[in-house]
Amino acid sequence: MSNQNTTAKKYYHIIILVMLVFFVISFITNILNSIIVDVKQSFDLSLTLTGLLPFSFFIAYGVMSIPAGFLAEKYGDKTLLIISFFVMMLASWGFTFNPSYITFTITLFSLGSCMAVLQVVINPMLRVAGGEEHFAFNSVLAQLVFGLASFASPYLYKYLVSANGTDSDTIASVLRGFVPDNLPWVSLYFVFALIALIMLFIVFFVKYPKIHKNEDEKAGDRSSYLSLLKNKWTLLYFLGIFCYVGTEQGIGNWISQFLYEYHGIDPQVLGADTVAYFWAMLTIGCLLGLLLLKVMDSRKLLIYATFITIMTIIVAVTGTSQVALIAFPLVGFFISVMWSIIFSLALNSVKNHHGSLSGILCTGIAGGAIVPFIVGWIGELVSLKAGMFFLMIPLLFILSIGFWANPLVTNKTISLKKES
Repeated sequence: MSNQNTTAKKYYHIIILVMLVFFVISFITNILNSIIVDVKQSFDLSLTLTGLLPFSFFIAYGVMSIPAGFLAEKYGDKTLLIISFFVMMLASWGFTFNPSYITFTITLFSLGSCMAVLQVVINPMLRVAGGEEHFAFNSVLAQLVFGLASFASPYLYKYLVSANGTDSDTIASVLRGFVPDNLPWVSLYFVFALIALIMLFIVFFVKYPKIHKNEDEKAGDRSSYLSLLKNKWTLLYFLGIFCYVGTEQGIGNWISQFLYEYHGIDPQVLGADTVAYFWAMLTIGCLLGLLLLKVMDSRKLLIYATFITIMTIIVAVTGTSQVALIAFPLVGFFISVMWSIIFSLALNSVKNHHGSLSGILCTGIAGGAIVPFIVGWIGELVSLKAGMFFLMIPLLFILSIGFWANPLVTNKTISLKKES
């Protein structure tokens, strides 16, 4: 027992580092939800071209998730972390010096590639640093940190674009001085470059434990991937992750534009607040979901959550401005359990090669590229309201998972009935 405590203390700094990395990933990833209207107006974009922005970022997950596993095995975690933050710094700074639509899409793809690598590296690191017996708890803690960062980033955006140059806004004024006057939101990427530089130094000087991956956590060889891809469950759960991330980003990316277009709500103030509340509610819902999974089958919870989500989106899209301001954040609350349920059902539906399966599932994060793009494309052809209704299709697939899923192991629940 004392030996376990010593180990936990010895690697406590790694747990903090992993939480910092999770915060940075989320902080940079989900800022696009808040700035999408500004970007559209700054570069005079159509809805289709606007939809290509999240596409550029999330398609990188589809490209990099599986290769990142092989790179981690070959070069080690520290090397990959350093390279990732270095590329993030260069990409962010490069954009601030030459802000244009083309450079922004290249920057987003570069940042997305780095995020994919970071995600692959830090999960095994967290397991070793905190101990396998605490991995579930630490994973939840990481999710909360992730949600907190998504909630906080819109407020940095508000601060940078709304500052009026008074004494209290000196820092914002200095940061805006590095970018064109008509593009104040670009100063965000100067901040991201500074964050990446700080993380680069932290990663470089931190001492790392030797990480021993379980056989199931390793990337696996080509045969393991081919074997999994022949399994229908792999493809079905890949589609499940694809649909979930597509829905999450399809909502998050278009909230601000929808509120601006249909209700005239300022994207730099109330629009940004609503995006922040969406992520805050997703975080809170995650906590409630953990409790519910202790008392009910995950498949039933997925069915209930998906059905309520569909109803809430319909209300958000068709209701008044006041209804939309409440309903959109509530969508975040109801979708919060979907990722963990789909992922766990997938891992519990195959007997082996879990490391390779995780890589395939993470490739499904590319859904965050495709679905928001389709929403924008439909928005341009018909209307953004019609585009938002497209989200019913991925949600209906997620709903179906609750009916056809047949895991080898079901989630352990606590019986509420008194035993005689």
